[in-house]
Amino acid sequence: MVLHIVPVSFQTARAFVAAHHRHHAPPTGHKFSIGVAQDEVLVGVAVVGRPISRVIAADGVTLEVLRTATDGTRNANSMLYGAAWRAARAMGYERLITYTQEGESGESLRAAGFRVLAHRPARGGWNMPARPRESKGTEGVPRTLWEVA
Repeated sequence: MVLHIVPVSFQTARAFVAAHHRHHAPPTGHKFSIGVAQDEVLVGVAVVGRPISRVIAADGVTLEVLRTATDGTRNANSMLYGAAWRAARAMGYERLITYTQEGESGESLRAAGFRVLAHRPARGGWNMPARPRESKGTEGVPRTLWEVA
């Protein structure tokens, strides 16, 4: 029972995230998605895209892991983060970032070579008078910004 990286379509990755992610809905776009399988069974996915932060996205050399989701298979998440970084580097990107919420250990990120870049305080949400947004249910949670470069 060996884990190995497999290609997955965005549609497959979105469906896996919808079924297995603890607190986020599937993302709406991506640059690429990858999966990890045990034998022939998909046990996890990573969705990588343009950084959500406009300031970070403006540099043109950074991607963000928008979601990872696994069925709990040991080492699957760290394998996804490592593969995502190798793929991003192969595409010419110089940095890969992601966020964890308060209470998430980040062990998978550390195992894949990521480091803590910053701790972000809780936000009230993305709803702004000039740009109304619906609640995602994750507002008010402090986050940690991670990077590998």
